Amino acid sequence: MEREMENGAYVLQEDGSMGTVKIADDVVAMIASLATTEIEGVSALVGNVTNELMSKVGMKKLTKGVKVEVLDRRVKVDLAVTMEYGYNIPSTCGKVQDKVKSAIENMTGLEVVDVNIRIAGVNMAKTK
Repeated sequence: MEREMENGAYVLQEDGSMGTVKIADDVVAMIASLATTEIEGVSALVGNVTNELMSKVGMKKLTKGVKVEVLDRRVKVDLAVTMEYGYNIPSTCGKVQDKVKSAIENMTGLEVVDVNIRIAGVNMAKTK
């Protein structure tokens, strides 16, 4: 099956008898955003809100700090994150990469080829 893009939506499944399943690139970005903020040590995506406020804002705000490119069912993800002070950056980023890859692949069936992370800051606020 060939990739088809229509207004930022990608064909996931095309079945003549049942219809077509498409996914918007913003949905892939949303999945990456939510998976990223589930990892302990990640404060937030740059320009994003914290987990407590996520349900109160629109999807566009949730995907700030996330860029996805989908080409021929292969996904490249770029994330800009703020880390919590005291967490090991390579270890935490490895967990983010695994979580984002797993979440996108399990939910969409697309193949994730890259999860690039840019550390944009460190949150120094004490949470305890």
